Amino acid sequence: MKISSTKNISQKTGLPPGSLVHVGNHMQGHTDIEIIQFNEDSLAEITPKSADECFKQLSPDTLTWIRITGLGEIDKIEQIGSDFGIHPLLLEDILNTSHRISIEDFESYICTIFKILSYDESSGHIERDQVSLIFGENFVISFQERPTAIFNPALDHIRNPKSRLRKMKSDYLFYTLMDMVVDNYFVLVEKLGDMLEVLEEEIIENPSYATINKLHLMKREMIHLRKAIWPFREVLNRLQRSDSELIYDSTLMYFKDVYDHIIQVLDTIESFRDILSGMVDIYISISGNKMNEIMKVLTIMSTIFIPLTFLAGVYGMNFKYMPELELPWFYPWFFYGMLAAIALAMLAFFKKKRWI
Repeated sequence: MKISSTKNISQKTGLPPGSLVHVGNHMQGHTDIEIIQFNEDSLAEITPKSADECFKQLSPDTLTWIRITGLGEIDKIEQIGSDFGIHPLLLEDILNTSHRISIEDFESYICTIFKILSYDESSGHIERDQVSLIFGENFVISFQERPTAIFNPALDHIRNPKSRLRKMKSDYLFYTLMDMVVDNYFVLVEKLGDMLEVLEEEIIENPSYATINKLHLMKREMIHLRKAIWPFREVLNRLQRSDSELIYDSTLMYFKDVYDHIIQVLDTIESFRDILSGMVDIYISISGNKMNEIMKVLTIMSTIFIPLTFLAGVYGMNFKYMPELELPWFYPWFFYGMLAAIALAMLAFFKKKRWI
């Protein structure tokens, strides 16, 4: 996972609290707004010409979902915030895409900030995009850094006249969008699980320095992943305990279900971290065994050559009286034969002891 960007953070220095500056990785220059307005009997999808049309579209007879994609046009976001009575400090947090997962419960609306996590095949890193959801009595506003397809299934459900979403209140749409983010975590975790299996096979079959580098990178990704998801538990805990009139009792059980899913994701990440630690131990063990094999071969070779070196040294000395030196075939038959016999005898001994 890439470390959170501090791009444009210097522009906030010296500004009063609530000053709106977009801080983040994806500096999309424009902001797209889409309005989906529906109830059990009707559906309208509107592309407003200006930001102030969003508030004007609200109706007590329909549920309005305002999708905001891209955080580059500050004036549009400021206009929407002013029309809907969103606190400037909250807008500041929405524009700061390095903000941690959080929840703010106001009297007329509830806001949550959390992360969409996905694996980028090209970079080999986990990408993180911030999503902010605000819901009130008859509206939901979603803020996204850049276009993603993660909420498209919700739109498909809304377009279905028989879907549950068409009959429910804003808190249920809020739950649905949050649940889709959590479901995407399962997709990411499954991808990481497949990568761990490949890495485990690589460690056993062909461990190398590149393998241990992959292990350390994966461990670092798991740490960042856990850090990004862990605060989600507190968000869901507060939603379950909330006494806000915006959350109906019929929706609380759904938040409990999302909470269980988050716990399952975190448990899986913890198990992956344990597996990675075990894989590091396996790599060290395999590397140690390889070194032991090398040392064993070198030791056997050295042991065999010790007596041979001794004999060569004895007969290489400059003595005058060595009777066997007068024999014409002593070296070819006796000396070299004796060396070969010693070497073979030692090899047979090592074989019997199962050292080789």
